[in-house]
This record gives sequence, structure tokens and C-alpha cells, in this order.
Amino acid sequence: MGLVIIFALVTLLALYGIVRSLRQKNILALLFGLGTAAVFGWFTIMTVIHHGFPTGTH
Repeated sequence: MGLVIIFALVTLLALYGIVRSLRQKNILALLFGLGTAAVFGWFTIMTVIHHGFPTGTH
């Protein structure tokens, strides 16, 4: 279940990168950030739907 956490962290970092690239008006970084957020965000959502939320105990 660590995969969900990693995907979520990458998605959050991509969203931060999108905001930062908008401030600096960097179009290429914006495109890569949008693509990364879309792909990893989709993986995060589908992994949570398919496998559920990660739990602390087994």
C-alpha cells in the first residue's frame, strides 16, 4: 500500500510545480506539471478505488 502514498506525494509535488510555473510564466514546466499531475493523480485515484486506503496495521 506504500504505492498509494508515493503516487499521492508525486501528485502533490506536481501540483506545487504547476503553481510555481504559473508564477514564473514557464509554459514548458506547466505542460510537464499538468501531464504529471494528470497521470499520477489518475493512478492515485484508481489505486485507492481498487485497493482501498492504506492502513497502519496489518
